Amino acid sequence: MEHKIAVLGAGSWGTALAISLSGKGHSIRIWDIDKAHAVALERDRENQKYLPGVKFPQSMRIAETVEEAIEGVDMVLFSAPAQHFRSALEGAIPFLKEEMVLVNVAKGIEQKSLMRLSEIAHDKLPGARYVVLSGPSHAEEVGKGLPTTVVAAAEDVKLAEFVQDAFMTERFRVYTNTDVAGVEFGGALKNTIALGAGISDGMGFGDNAKAALMTRGITEIARLGVRLGAKAETFTGLTGIGDLIVTCTSMHSRNRRCGIMIGEGMDPSEATKKVGMVVEGMYTTQAAYELAKRCEVEMPITEQIYEVISGNIDAKAAVSALMTRQKKHEIEDCFDGRFSSCRITE
Repeated sequence: MEHKIAVLGAGSWGTALAISLSGKGHSIRIWDIDKAHAVALERDRENQKYLPGVKFPQSMRIAETVEEAIEGVDMVLFSAPAQHFRSALEGAIPFLKEEMVLVNVAKGIEQKSLMRLSEIAHDKLPGARYVVLSGPSHAEEVGKGLPTTVVAAAEDVKLAEFVQDAFMTERFRVYTNTDVAGVEFGGALKNTIALGAGISDGMGFGDNAKAALMTRGITEIARLGVRLGAKAETFTGLTGIGDLIVTCTSMHSRNRRCGIMIGEGMDPSEATKKVGMVVEGMYTTQAAYELAKRCEVEMPITEQIYEVISGNIDAKAAVSALMTRQKKHEIEDCFDGRFSSCRITE
């Protein structure tokens, strides 16, 4: 079934998804807050800034305003950076209809409120038909039509299945999940571990160190996620270990690239600027650090990465702190759900 879909945010990921959806026969209108960028998209019929080399289908339209993008659509896809999701949603609200499905593809935790993005959506629009689309998915590969598998998560499985049907192609496979919290925490917190993986690579450490970092990293992610209401098994899937693997090992990953430069000795702020696009992990790490403190969850890797990117310690000191921690049993309070819930409100 063909749908009318608005894509708000013409970064690399929004553009790649718009191209994929358009190729399936959906009617796509894409809008971006940067007017000069939107003009370039229309002129070049290509996102030369964020996704060069991938031409737009003739049927894909560039909208001049949010209202034009949203008018008459079945679905609104939000692809703004996580820290701008609230403002993007607020800008769209006057034009949204109750029956429209809202799909968010950003991965992060809002710094100020420590809220997940679905919590922001339901706070602003109680009863919103909200779905999160997440998983191991670099825009560069999706734009080229390389095989990719993701997850559509919604509290209502029928809603997740609606998005699954809309997005799924021969090269873009979509699973469903009802654990919205787990999918969002996995997608957000893996960026912190990817920063750490990059730092490790930049310091010249080998595969052993990165394997340990990733393995203990997913343990931390799951520990906080379960504490905040997620299901442990979600972190063993695509939006947990799957997204962690791709973000920690690929040079497509902005977070890993940023981490490499920090590991090589560059100031964190300078490394972020050099990446040239939003490095979500720099924001999410602070939010995760504060969440862990508030909920009394042990997250030593996250804590040390936070200290490094905050400029409080250097990377060598962080490695020393992690390697000389108190001796522990490996399988200790990882996924057993013994924690009581910890509710975060704005």
